[in-house]
Amino acid sequence: MPTFTAPDGTELVYHLKGQGEPLVVLPGGPMRASEYLGDLGGLDVHRQLVLLDLRGTGQSAVPRDPGTYRCDWLVDDVEALRVRLGLDRMDVLAHSAGGSLAMRYAAAYPERVARLALITATPWAVGMPATVEDRLEAARLREGEPWFEDAYPAFEAAWTGQGPEDDDMMTYAPFFYGRWDAAARAHMAADEHQVNEEASEVYGSEGAYDPPATRAALAELDAPVLVYASELDGGPRPALARRAAGLFLHAEFVVQPGGGHYPWLDDPEWFVGRVAEFFARR
Repeated sequence: MPTFTAPDGTELVYHLKGQGEPLVVLPGGPMRASEYLGDLGGLDVHRQLVLLDLRGTGQSAVPRDPGTYRCDWLVDDVEALRVRLGLDRMDVLAHSAGGSLAMRYAAAYPERVARLALITATPWAVGMPATVEDRLEAARLREGEPWFEDAYPAFEAAWTGQGPEDDDMMTYAPFFYGRWDAAARAHMAADEHQVNEEASEVYGSEGAYDPPATRAALAELDAPVLVYASELDGGPRPALARRAAGLFLHAEFVVQPGGGHYPWLDDPEWFVGRVAEFFARR
């Protein structure tokens, strides 16, 4: 189990899957252990995945100061991982909330990013959150599903503040997946023991983001960027992801048909084909 030490002395763990050129992978959650990413639908056939357990998640140590769970503090952990890997520049893939960490890292260390893929990543770091209406709009696309009638009221209540967000979450979990099958059910059930709830609350807390500075830095980022959205995802909706793509100097935008928030589960072949092709370019 490879480890390295963060600047504040916290021991961090990363996991290697596959062979070939390293691809650093930053998980979402926020602050969910990298285990949920699996092999990203078979992307490890094309690249060696370097899956980071952020501090306090998975097998990485809990820091002395819980304030260091904040997104901006984690940037130096990512840089320490690059140094540990001995890479001058690295390819980075970030999922969901991990996209904000990747954007902050690219803004702080632009010369260290070779290529960047943002997978269903709500662009909080640049001041572009998904709205409640975004979430509900995406949910209403699923009206024809057999589970919709039971799931939608709970989903609406959670996002409008009429009920706790985690109240009977499995009831409305299908909205996060393009296909609500056995694999999706198992994936969602695992969430309970993979997320550090304390760290999740701190991740995006006051001071975590500096949208004007991040936007300015990303506008000059020379690295190619893939902004990857899913047709059925509410956070972000494709329209929001497309606007985020416009912030980058060299960005391309793609929408996976029928995909949810975890597109590698919904259509692994489509996902791997598109992402592998992006990272193969030089």
